[in-house]
Amino acid sequence: MIGLKLVMLGDETWIKLFPTLFTRQDGVSSFYVKDTVEVDFNVSRHLEFELAAKDWSVLVLHYLGLDHVGHIGGRRSVLMTQKMKEMDDVIRRVHAASLQDNLDRTLLVVVSDHGMTDGGNHGGSSYEETDSLAFFIGHSVESPYCSPYDQNEALQVDLAPTLALLFGVPIPKNSFGVVLPKLLNSLTDDQKLRMLELNSWQILRLLQAQVSAFCLEDCINVESSIELDILPESIEQKLCFLLSKAISSHQSSRLHRGSDFKSVEAGYYGTAADNYHTFLRNASEWLSHRATDKPLYLLVSAIMLMTMSCLFLMGTVSYLFKGRSLSQADHHSESYLDQRWHLDEVLVLAGMFLYVISLGSSSFVEEEQYTWHFLTSTLYLIFLAKAVQSMLKGSNPTLGHKAEGNSFDRSSFFYATSYELTPGKRNGYKLCTILVVLVAGRVIRAWHQGGINWVHFPDISKLLAQADPSVVKSLQIISVLAVVVLFSISLTLLRARPEFVIGVWLTHISCGFLVLLHVWGNHIGTSLPINHTTASVARQFYVIASVSVSVTVLASPWVFPIFSREAKSPSSGSSPVKAIHGIRKSLVLTGMTYTAFWGLLQLLLQQPINAIPLFLILLQTVSSAVHFSLDKTLHKQWVQVVAMHFLGMAGHFGLGNTNSLASIDVAGAFIGISSYSTVLSGILMFMITYASPLMLYLGLVLHASVKDVDDASNLRQLKWSYILDKIVTLPCLFPLLINSLALTSYTIVLLAMRNHLFVWSVFSPKYLYACAATVCTYVGVSIIAMTALYSCAVFKFRARSYRDKSL
Repeated sequence: MIGLKLVMLGDETWIKLFPTLFTRQDGVSSFYVKDTVEVDFNVSRHLEFELAAKDWSVLVLHYLGLDHVGHIGGRRSVLMTQKMKEMDDVIRRVHAASLQDNLDRTLLVVVSDHGMTDGGNHGGSSYEETDSLAFFIGHSVESPYCSPYDQNEALQVDLAPTLALLFGVPIPKNSFGVVLPKLLNSLTDDQKLRMLELNSWQILRLLQAQVSAFCLEDCINVESSIELDILPESIEQKLCFLLSKAISSHQSSRLHRGSDFKSVEAGYYGTAADNYHTFLRNASEWLSHRATDKPLYLLVSAIMLMTMSCLFLMGTVSYLFKGRSLSQADHHSESYLDQRWHLDEVLVLAGMFLYVISLGSSSFVEEEQYTWHFLTSTLYLIFLAKAVQSMLKGSNPTLGHKAEGNSFDRSSFFYATSYELTPGKRNGYKLCTILVVLVAGRVIRAWHQGGINWVHFPDISKLLAQADPSVVKSLQIISVLAVVVLFSISLTLLRARPEFVIGVWLTHISCGFLVLLHVWGNHIGTSLPINHTTASVARQFYVIASVSVSVTVLASPWVFPIFSREAKSPSSGSSPVKAIHGIRKSLVLTGMTYTAFWGLLQLLLQQPINAIPLFLILLQTVSSAVHFSLDKTLHKQWVQVVAMHFLGMAGHFGLGNTNSLASIDVAGAFIGISSYSTVLSGILMFMITYASPLMLYLGLVLHASVKDVDDASNLRQLKWSYILDKIVTLPCLFPLLINSLALTSYTIVLLAMRNHLFVWSVFSPKYLYACAATVCTYVGVSIIAMTALYSCAVFKFRARSYRDKSL
């Protein structure tokens, strides 16, 4: 704004963008949402001075507290009414100052850039998020009566040209907004038409930049005899015709200026104004669509590369799986789960195919949680049927001999933890673990009425939100204690190196205590602006948890013995299963440490109302790993890995996530952070959003620890490549394959739907989630691979050193 003096108070984003533009400025951080008081106080403290000053032309007050209150406590937060009254008082003070000074040419503009959902977030396309305020008081606004029921709709892009023309400055060159006519009531008809003409010239420049063939002379010389009902088919010709009509009617209005007949003059003015608005609206809408057009050949080329990558990965998995099946057939005389297709395998393949097909439907994308809940519950019901069937076979005397002889499966979780089971207990555990997963899944499903269309339906989370805050706090405390108890029980089964295990257990207890302190320090339903005590507690948790997990991962392969107590010396032909018993114990401890500390971290970061679902997801993870370890003949390993992936996706939506950006929890991303940091808050936000998938990826480390490895007769002949194949290859490749299929398929869908009505409100946000899920998959797979490779490398080195010393 050349020649105008501006004062900027509030969001520092504008100061960073235009550091030399403002005469005076005082910026505040817009991203640190925990602050709801100081962020507005730093603006209001300048009001008295600035309202008395006479040296500025524009005063900008950018308040952020109302937005921060929404992010923290939702639109019904107890702080919301207080904050809105505070904003009302600010508006009253500014308006009173303008009236006191008789500033007839002062315009007070009150605007909001977005609304918010019930949860306080925004970024989606729902009415609650896009319904924002624009309130004009003062100069050029002539309205003797303002009804709360008389609401005029406008686009946010229309604000820029309107204010620019009222200030008498050029319209921003990239603006394709349309001037708001009701703000021009104080102007003469000629002035109004001149503003519409300037707005049209601005739009015309953008049209010429987009379409080089768009010529102004052609628009002026177009045949005026063309009627509107026979508009040309070309959009360029249509816009050219509309502009020529506006210019022609404007010239006619000038010719009849000062006519003795006011009705004639008003008629020509009305025709010219209507023609200008018709051109402006059509051109603005076309430009808004044109701005998102991309070269089709580039998009197709990228999709072809993605498809080739996906097919290559499918071929690799197919080749490895085929070779693995042949190897297993050689090692098992009665064949490994035989070569027939089983119902769970058919469901997995059919389910993934149907999921890919469903991505082409906007309704299925909006309500994707139903797909994952259905696939997960159906798959585990099949697991339940197979478990019951195996129990019935085991009770048959003619079929039970083999089952009884294999009652102590070497690959079981309990073998890895040196805890023996009788056949009866084994069957009971197989049945109970599946029932735990199914019951927990049903509770998670009912916790949040997820999705977009049914989000307002009653669910458990809404009932708890209306209940006494002490109820939610009690559930938080119970969840924290349950995670600590579950981890403690798991550690008691590890009967080796008790000193190291006790050290890990004590750090976990300490972290659990810190989470309880954080829960106790935060009042549910209210949010203090900045609670330095809880922030310090959170930072202590981050340090202790990071150190504990790192030490456990790095030290456990060195702590556990290479051989079990029953193992013989390497030269005596000892069982290789006993020889690598330490690997299993190491991975069991590492996997439990991953999942338990991740559970505590999420209980610290997530909304308090998600405490119970988080514990249930952890319980599902451990129960699935235990179930898959109890009988290797029930399910193939790739089915087990896919089942864990299904659990992760079902839990993702069970925590209240959707395919709308509005469901992202922003408030939790600042726990333990005293000032805004893009990197740290971004990492925490990613962890919160993908808490469940990452939990299941970490659980795959525990799952990999109980895989059967019996490929050699002694340690000298032990094939480490086969061990890595068991505990690394499939747990890593299948998540990558599933993600590659989903991402490639959805990219094709997005290209096909680029002109769909819901491309921006439904398909585009889902694609952002698909890309973020790809990052999540790579992070999870990297953790699995690095943990397993490191453990195997250490044990291989230790085994070689032990063998050399024995020679």
